[in-house]
Amino acid sequence: MEGVGGDVNSTVAPLAKWKSEFSRAFQYYLDRSTPHIIHRWLGTVAAATIYVLRVYYAEGFYIVSYGLGIYILNLLIGFLSPKVDPELEVMDGASLPTKGSDEFRPFIRRLPEFKFWYSITKAFCVAFLMTFFSVFDVPVFWPILLCYWIVLFVLTMKRQIMHMINYKYVPFSFGKQTYAGKKLARSSKGSMSD
Repeated sequence: MEGVGGDVNSTVAPLAKWKSEFSRAFQYYLDRSTPHIIHRWLGTVAAATIYVLRVYYAEGFYIVSYGLGIYILNLLIGFLSPKVDPELEVMDGASLPTKGSDEFRPFIRRLPEFKFWYSITKAFCVAFLMTFFSVFDVPVFWPILLCYWIVLFVLTMKRQIMHMINYKYVPFSFGKQTYAGKKLARSSKGSMSD
């Protein structure tokens, strides 16, 4: 009886070791990619292009594409939403400023950019793999799915934009904010002395 258990343990140990090494290497490269935002998103665009071409040439898998679109829409909502929704929770000092006299607090997303990117990239890869299995190629009239997704997208984004306007937040920041007050003061002193 010991021989049977010993054989299983001897085959499981190398498999577990390989899995651990692969997981560690994958996490290492994932961590190294974190600061390279443009390169990461270009890779995702490449994965999306490959997926779109696969669906186009296969002339099918529209249900997979619809599910992918719904999933991406859900991720987009999380990306555009604040971590603490002022509409749902009573905050104890961690809310978005709603008046001009409120202290500035940076926008903290419910879904950070890296997780947003990682989830979208995984979704395109999984959807691409699903196109190789005919069980997922359900015959549907794709224009109806496309119209339904567009209506869903417009209504969802309208609601999200109204939420942004109501609570006065912008989920995007473009670079570091700079203060030009001292430069302006120096340049006006220099022009007065001329």
